[in-house]
Amino acid sequence: MTDHTERGWLRTGPDVVAYDGFVRVVQRPLALPDGREAVWDVIDNPATVSVLALTGDDRVVMVRQFRPGAERMVLSLPGGLVDTGEDPVSAGLRELREETGYHSTAVSLVASVDPPSHTRPRHTVFARDCALVGDQHLDELEDIEVVLVTITELRVQLSTGRLGTTEQIYLALDHAGLL
Repeated sequence: MTDHTERGWLRTGPDVVAYDGFVRVVQRPLALPDGREAVWDVIDNPATVSVLALTGDDRVVMVRQFRPGAERMVLSLPGGLVDTGEDPVSAGLRELREETGYHSTAVSLVASVDPPSHTRPRHTVFARDCALVGDQHLDELEDIEVVLVTITELRVQLSTGRLGTTEQIYLALDHAGLL
């Protein structure tokens, strides 16, 4: 148990697992600055990574897949979980290769964002000069279509609010000077 006394917030006990399925939810007891106590639901999943992968002809490698929460096909950046002990850039390259068959040797970490209701960060990676090097190697429950879009098309899609990784796309495009 970690004490966080920022502005008077204090953890008052250990996390209790409320649900442990594809998503793990824990309940975290906290004392508020005014002395009241509350239990907050927090998503306790591994860190994730998303990759904005740009090909040599300036197209973005994206993935389209069914997302149960949205109940529709969603276009997003390739990505997934960061394995224990794995750095975000290596995880991003692994996920890019597995989900799309693309690879890059020019990769950088853009940002690591701490979502307010999660226990671990969402990393964003930018990869230049991506090339198709092989077939997809999908996990058992993955059904992914690789889609290449231009930067202009991506900007149009961003304005719809229907992309799966909007925050990560904005961070990566800003990092690359492509907004």
